[in-house]
Amino acid sequence: MAYSAITSPPPLRFHSPFHHQPPKPRPHSLVFCSFGDQKNPTSKTSCLFKPNKNIPFFSHQPLLSASKMRFNYSAGEEAEPLVTDATNQEDFSWSSVILPFFFPALGGLLFGYDIGATSGATLSLQSAELSGISWFNLSAVQLGLVVSGSLYGALLGSLLVYPIADFLGRRRELIAAALLYVFGGLVTGFAPGLNVLLLGRLLYGLGIGLAMHGAPLYIAETCPSQIRGTLISLKELFIVLGILMGFLVGSIQINAVGGWRYMYGFGVPISLLMGLGMWSLPPSPRWLLLRAVQGKGSFQEYKEKAISALSKLRGRPPGDKVSEKQIEESLVSLKSAYKEDETEGSFLEVFQGPSLKAFVIGGGLVLFQQITGQPSVLYYAGPILQSAGFSAAADATRVSVVIGLFKLAMTWIAVLKVDDLGRRPLLIGGVSGIALSLFLLSAYYKFLGYFPLVAVAALLLYVGCYQISFGPISWLMVSEIFPLRTRGRGISLAVLTNFGSNAIVTFAFSPLKELLGAENLFLLFGAIALVSLLFVVVIVPETKGLSLEEIESKILK
Repeated sequence: MAYSAITSPPPLRFHSPFHHQPPKPRPHSLVFCSFGDQKNPTSKTSCLFKPNKNIPFFSHQPLLSASKMRFNYSAGEEAEPLVTDATNQEDFSWSSVILPFFFPALGGLLFGYDIGATSGATLSLQSAELSGISWFNLSAVQLGLVVSGSLYGALLGSLLVYPIADFLGRRRELIAAALLYVFGGLVTGFAPGLNVLLLGRLLYGLGIGLAMHGAPLYIAETCPSQIRGTLISLKELFIVLGILMGFLVGSIQINAVGGWRYMYGFGVPISLLMGLGMWSLPPSPRWLLLRAVQGKGSFQEYKEKAISALSKLRGRPPGDKVSEKQIEESLVSLKSAYKEDETEGSFLEVFQGPSLKAFVIGGGLVLFQQITGQPSVLYYAGPILQSAGFSAAADATRVSVVIGLFKLAMTWIAVLKVDDLGRRPLLIGGVSGIALSLFLLSAYYKFLGYFPLVAVAALLLYVGCYQISFGPISWLMVSEIFPLRTRGRGISLAVLTNFGSNAIVTFAFSPLKELLGAENLFLLFGAIALVSLLFVVVIVPETKGLSLEEIESKILK
């Protein structure tokens, strides 16, 4: 232990990701001390003293400790807080967080793969020479059902998981998603007729609904808070990787007889890997604590399981003291959110109090993610690139690969910067770029038709800005903003909002295009983008660096 008197104190340094501007100390009244190994700064515990002239110097007790409690001590009186919520960053090794991220993220990759593979599969299905079937002559309605079958399944999955999310738990939900992916891929790949094919698409979509709900939940609840933004944004990168993979498999199998079967079947081994991987991982410690506080079993047993799960997730020895301390701190936060007589939230609690505020933020983001035209703008990618003289535009699969690569690069930028710059700056900058790109596209179709490079630039600007803002940040905010008490139901409702608005925009696109024309449709999307920018500036908070418990206690009050 080392003490040092401070008469003209320098700025205090707290080992915390949450205090970039520490409060100014009171001159001539503070003593700074540090505990721990001087060679390992992260193990220090910093503290402040407020000396009382009537008490000898070395008898003062610490006012500030790294366990978030600070007391202004003087004889016979209770402390007044000087600084609040200083928290040490959690020690972890990257090797210990890879697998708890990778296997849930495969659920996102398989969602993206379905999007990419379907673009090639529909071409193969309708070919008399290459489909390998006698029922290839699909009507527009039948083809639309094939394309959107997984979307309907995802909507149904989001509805089904709402009442049972907390019962299933994040790990079992992802195992169920993997099984649905396997069965859906096999049924689709071996479908002898259209009805069986549609059944397979529906089963696969159910897997998407569960995976897009469970994956961000599991990742957010098991990863260290200082890299939560990076990892959940990286899940969005996996979705884009999946899209790109689907495009690539489609381009390889497009000339094979029955190629659509291989395109859909390729996801089966990846689904098996996801299921086996999730089977090997422990349950979410926060979910275990939630069940303990809800009285769903032995409190001590759930607590011990949570400690064991956290130890495994961090690569520590079973039941280590660090994990035990972290679980105790989480329990304190969780117990304060629950009343003695109401250990489990009501069915509609997600529409009340802090949960309603969280839903406005998270649900608003995923809604604007879709109604700013995201499903529709890319429909114009081929014609725009073709009008600019790009020969690749003659081949839809190659154009898709090019756009997929660009999406991948821009998503990677978001992954690198989300825990550095924060959520709000990326959202504000990205949504501003989306609005500008939509107005440029409108102008192109109105009076800039002779300058096709303007349209190409606008298209790439839209894709790039979407991938650094709404793409990854919306799902990140959804996964971290809901209180633990209603997190399962809240995220399922947000997923339902996302897929529902996606379906509405997708189906409304063609009639709106005929009614308004392309130039006015993009103008409408641009106006909605400006409204979404206002929403982000006024409503969306910054959550960078905060633990899930701190988000609940600070932002959702």
